[in-house]
Amino acid sequence: MASVKITNLDKAYGSVRVLHQLNLQVDDGKFVVLLGPSGCGKSTLLRMIAGLESVGGGDILFDDVRVNSVHAKDRNIAMVFQNYALYAHMTVRKNMAFSMRLNKTDKKTMDEKVNWASSILGLDDYLDRLPKELSGGQRQRVAMGRAIVRDPDVFLFDEPLSNLDAKLRVQMRTEIKDLHQRLKTTTIYVTHDQIEAMTMADEVVVMRGGYIEQSGTPMEIYDNPNNLFVAQFIGSPTMNILECQVVEDNGTNYASIDNTRFALPANRDLNVGQSVYYGIRPEHFNVSKQSSSDDNNALTGVVKVVEPTGPETHVYLTLAGQELCAITRDRLELRPGDEVQLQPDLSQVHVFDGDSKNVI
Repeated sequence: MASVKITNLDKAYGSVRVLHQLNLQVDDGKFVVLLGPSGCGKSTLLRMIAGLESVGGGDILFDDVRVNSVHAKDRNIAMVFQNYALYAHMTVRKNMAFSMRLNKTDKKTMDEKVNWASSILGLDDYLDRLPKELSGGQRQRVAMGRAIVRDPDVFLFDEPLSNLDAKLRVQMRTEIKDLHQRLKTTTIYVTHDQIEAMTMADEVVVMRGGYIEQSGTPMEIYDNPNNLFVAQFIGSPTMNILECQVVEDNGTNYASIDNTRFALPANRDLNVGQSVYYGIRPEHFNVSKQSSSDDNNALTGVVKVVEPTGPETHVYLTLAGQELCAITRDRLELRPGDEVQLQPDLSQVHVFDGDSKNVI
């Protein structure tokens, strides 16, 4: 196992810069997910760590040893790709043992390692099958097994679940996380799926346009986004964002859209007339059909769409001309056109500056 340290990393293709002075520390044994939309630079960063892309500027270090000029085959990394990259004419056993055969590993050691990886990944019954005889999830497990037997210092995953259906993705998420908990190998995983990032990572690194917007544990990023982009990118359904102005009434500040006022947390440093974005996640509303006489912060919305999911109900509604989503676990009988009362949890309200879009 190894730690990975990235300092002031740059990458450009001609005049187009795709990574900008990135700094990142991946501690030994951690599972770190690079998360962001297409084109943000996450796969380029992963390929640079793997040695498949040259470094334009800055340094990549494994255990404090600079590896910028070290060939990919000498970095002791194992990479799992989106498309499995299995040899169609080889059995599962031969696919998993291929790298060891290239290194002239003795047959006894190869068999021991393949059998060990196979037992971990549940492939014992498939070792003599060809890839075409396997399901997508089984093929991905073979690709993981081929990586495991190399006993690498660092695992690199490049969107490995993108080709799987929804049910298989959930299953493979669990299997990859369980595998990491067993092996404790430093892992860097690329995805655009924030659910994968939230459920698998020790640390999530959110990227946009070649920059790191924020890094931290999944819940740190979910609960305390640094800016509007992170707030809206993390979470499904996404955070409700309302573009407001700060108004004052009897010494109390509110966020206002036309004549509708939204209560603000008391500890925010805001100026009257300031443009802000008022953010609150759907689950941080209390939803009811009846208003309370002592509920000064209650807001009235009109239901547009109701989506029951089983454990909870997603209610899409309009309020002050804006579209919002609220989540409730109560079994409310709601129909389009119904009025509902929304009580925001002020301890969970996020306020972002209208100009910088950074959290206040």
